Amino acid sequence: MISENKTNKIYFSNKLKEDFPNVCKSIEKVLNSFNCKYAFLPKTKDIWARDYMPIQVSKGKFVEFRYDPDYLQGKYKGYRDLKTYPDIVCNELGVETIKSDIILDGGNVIKSDNCVILTDKIVVENKHTYKKDELLSKLSELFDFAKIILIPWDKKEKYGHSDGVVRFIDNERVLVSEIYEKDEKLIRRLKENGLKPEILRVKIKRQNKFNWAYINFLQTKDLIIVPKFNTEEDKKAIEVISSYFKGYKIAQVEMSEIATMGGALNCISWSINV
Repeated sequence: MISENKTNKIYFSNKLKEDFPNVCKSIEKVLNSFNCKYAFLPKTKDIWARDYMPIQVSKGKFVEFRYDPDYLQGKYKGYRDLKTYPDIVCNELGVETIKSDIILDGGNVIKSDNCVILTDKIVVENKHTYKKDELLSKLSELFDFAKIILIPWDKKEKYGHSDGVVRFIDNERVLVSEIYEKDEKLIRRLKENGLKPEILRVKIKRQNKFNWAYINFLQTKDLIIVPKFNTEEDKKAIEVISSYFKGYKIAQVEMSEIATMGGALNCISWSINV
């Protein structure tokens, strides 16, 4: 598996430049200062590149899942117009993919070298097509027989993405957002599968409305960009993340404008190994 700490090129949606030019310029400034390769995806309809782009499993293997999330269904008026078709984007990039009929957002895929963490929303989304055991077996096969770990879906968070809950530090340790520190089922599920949970604690005096977003940082093989919100917690987030990701270059980018919409840096990026 190609985990985030093996990626060396980042893509963003063209819509990010159009709709959030100041945020985009801030990100570009950081990436340019660290000589990090990046580019922009054509033919996209919204900024959340992580969700609709394929999952890179190995150097030449990209799995394109069915991007048809419930939050873009008919009951949400106008949201269907935001649906990007990954095959169109991949054709423009010249990226060949293996197509799967499994409904899965990229934001619900957190991977190490040999393991993939997803929230169990994936079982609900595919219940009419796959039984749970069949689904997990198929996913493991697509991910080159990686171990599949399902963590509880926080129903208060409609997207059901694991990248708002956990991130791999290495193959044995996972960083867990402090929002879920007391989620006993989550912590137990991680430990049962041989992983050691570490907590990303940033709360200073009270729960800031953006504290959930610090876990949604952008990671490559040698750079981590952490969301910033101009609060006391910003400094604490950098301290904690730096303590777990030693040897990384670490920067921050102001993300309040994006976080208000329910995502942050991991959500708006697609990082691969080229």
